[in-house]
Amino acid sequence: MTGMQLLTDRADAFRVGRAEFEAIRDRPSDPDRYELLDGEVLVTPAPSPVHQEVVSELTALLRPLVPPHWSVLSGPLDVELATGEGDTVLQPDLLIAHRGRLTATGHDGAPVLVVEILSPTTWQRDLGGKMAAYARAGVQHYWVVAPTTPSVTVYELGEEGTYVERHHAEGDQQVDVAAPVQVMLNPKRLTGD
Repeated sequence: MTGMQLLTDRADAFRVGRAEFEAIRDRPSDPDRYELLDGEVLVTPAPSPVHQEVVSELTALLRPLVPPHWSVLSGPLDVELATGEGDTVLQPDLLIAHRGRLTATGHDGAPVLVVEILSPTTWQRDLGGKMAAYARAGVQHYWVVAPTTPSVTVYELGEEGTYVERHHAEGDQQVDVAAPVQVMLNPKRLTGD
């Protein structure tokens, strides 16, 4: 079977650079969100109301806790990451950003914290490729909120460059998180229940 081409042999043929990516997503009437993960274009529909509720609750909870040189920002906001695998521009649902790394178009480099809100269309990506990219880029803190459960899982970048689960809470359980800020998280309250 020599000479037979496998899909993986052509993986690079489907990758795009930053300029091609900008041309693809430069359509003003398009409501979808576009991200670039290791050169692969990802398309995500507009977020649901429960997704927006979680983002609003987390923003209100975190904003008073961050020091002046950090900002709490919600997506869509481009975060350019050096992953070593190809051009990567992701749009986390929420992030704590270094003010000094904010650019005219987003954030350059690894944020302090990235939060992704799981949905039926994004959960595999958020717990797979995007999570791995955030780890490769050196994002120290990664939180995942599952609104339908509801649950919160808090990850921290381990010594081996992969995420280690530090906390998990469901429903009305509370979890006391020490870093990057001291905060008590209750999944049910984050979803507006």
